[in-house]
Amino acid sequence: MFQTLLPKLQVDTVFDIDLEDLYKRGYRGIVTDLDNTLVGAKAPNATPELIAWFAKVKELGFQLVIVSNNNMNRVSVFATPLDIRFVHAARKPSHAPFRKAMELMKLSEKQTIVVGDQLLTDVLGGNRLGLYTVLVLPIAIGDEGWRTRFNRRVERVAIGRLRKMGKWLEEEKKK
Repeated sequence: MFQTLLPKLQVDTVFDIDLEDLYKRGYRGIVTDLDNTLVGAKAPNATPELIAWFAKVKELGFQLVIVSNNNMNRVSVFATPLDIRFVHAARKPSHAPFRKAMELMKLSEKQTIVVGDQLLTDVLGGNRLGLYTVLVLPIAIGDEGWRTRFNRRVERVAIGRLRKMGKWLEEEKKK
């Protein structure tokens, strides 16, 4: 069971993902979470750095769909000005929103990457479908709602178990 919580890749931010390498490996679509993955949970708009990242994603040939458990207003206010497709009120880790995103991109599981900041929604949902999962560090934990805070507690327990099993390996980041 804990295996389904293991991301294929862990990075600090979306900017640390080697998009060129993933494209060479045949991936063509990115399903990404919104809150605390792309911007803080209370940030209404993309930063200039994130807008540049979206341009790079597109330039490399990737498609992108935001899949968020948040409501229509929150997600559309962020995504619509950027002309990014989205799935709101997703109920991750359910299969349905990930499948819908792949349908929007007309891509298969083997061509799709999931990027998110939560093990219990993004990573679990992506892994259950056989997608390539990327875990990023949350941007603004203090802005999270009660459900996410609860999930973070469960994640800490799961990570502790995975460490004991020798499956959760973290890079040493000192400086």
